[in-house]
Amino acid sequence: MAYPTDSIQLPRRSLGFLPTPVVELRTLARYLGGPRILMKRDDQTGLALGGNKVRKLEYLMGDALAQGADCVVTGGAVQSNHCRQTAAAAAVCGMACHLALGGSPPALLNGNLLLDSLLGATIHWSGDCRKGENIPQICAGLRQEGKKPYVIPYGGSNEIGAAGFVEAVREVAAQLGPDIAALSHVVFASSSGGTHAGLLLGKILYGLNFQVIGINIDKGESGERPLREHILDLANSTASHLGVSAAFSAEDVVLLDDYVGAGYAVIGDLEREAIKLTARHEGILLDPVYTGRAMGGLLDLIKKKAVNRSDTVLFWHTGGSPALFAYAEELSR
Repeated sequence: MAYPTDSIQLPRRSLGFLPTPVVELRTLARYLGGPRILMKRDDQTGLALGGNKVRKLEYLMGDALAQGADCVVTGGAVQSNHCRQTAAAAAVCGMACHLALGGSPPALLNGNLLLDSLLGATIHWSGDCRKGENIPQICAGLRQEGKKPYVIPYGGSNEIGAAGFVEAVREVAAQLGPDIAALSHVVFASSSGGTHAGLLLGKILYGLNFQVIGINIDKGESGERPLREHILDLANSTASHLGVSAAFSAEDVVLLDDYVGAGYAVIGDLEREAIKLTARHEGILLDPVYTGRAMGGLLDLIKKKAVNRSDTVLFWHTGGSPALFAYAEELSR
C-alpha cells in the first residue's frame, strides 16, 4: 500500500526533530524470549530534552500564532513533561508562558520544574489543582493586563493537539514501509487522551491493522469523566475537525487500567523493574510516571501471553526522562 505523503492541513509551527527514529529492542526481546519489540523514540524530538508533546504543540502553537496570541497558558503536575515542553515551545515562538502547576513551591527546583524555570515560564502554584482547573482565572488576570492568552489544554489533548498523532501514524508508516503490515500492537502511556485518539484516527486513515493499546497511568479524580469516554469523543471530534470520514465506538478504545498501582506518579515495583530492564538491556532511559508504567504493562502482557512471542510490538516512547532526577529516592529502592 502507498501511504499519503501530505501532512495535515492545519497551521503548524515546526518545533521538533522529526521524524524520530524507530529502533529494535533486540537485547530486551532476547532476554524476554520474544516478541519482536520496536520502539518509536519520541524522547528524541529535541525540544527541551524531547518528548511526544512536541507533536501536539506544533499544531497548537501554530494555531496560537494564527490567532495573534502573545502568551500561552497550560497546566499539569509539578513534574509535567507537557508543561516543560510548552514552556520551550513558547520560548521558540517568542511568547510568554504561564504554567498552572499542582502543589506548592518546593525547597529545591529539580527535574522538569528546574527546566520550566530555566525556560522562563511563570509558575502559578495551584495546590490540589494539577490539571489546570484554575486556568480561567489566570487568563482573566492576563486579559486585564492587556494580554492575549491562548489556552493549551491539559496534555495538549484537544482536536488540534490530537492531529499531531494522526500525522505521527503517517510518519511511522512511511518509516516502516511494507514492514508495518507485520505490526500487531502499538503500546503507549495513555493519560490526557490526545495521543490515544490521534493514533486511533491515524490507524483508520492510513488503513492499518495493528491494535492500539493504551496503558492507563492515572486513576483519575473523584467525579472526573472516565478517560475511555474522553478518548472516544476526542477521536470522533478530531475526525470531524479534520474532515475525515470515520466513526469510533467504545469497543475501539483499548485502555488497560491494571497498572495504575497506587495512583498517578506513585512509583512501585512495576515501574522500577521496567526502567531498570530497559536501561540495562538497551541503554534507553524511560521516565517514572508514564513510559516506565507503560513498559511495565507491556512486560506483564508478554508474561501473561496476551502478547504472543510471534507478534511484533511497537512501544511508543513518549519521553519524560528529566523527571527521573525528581524521583531518585523512589527509584533507588
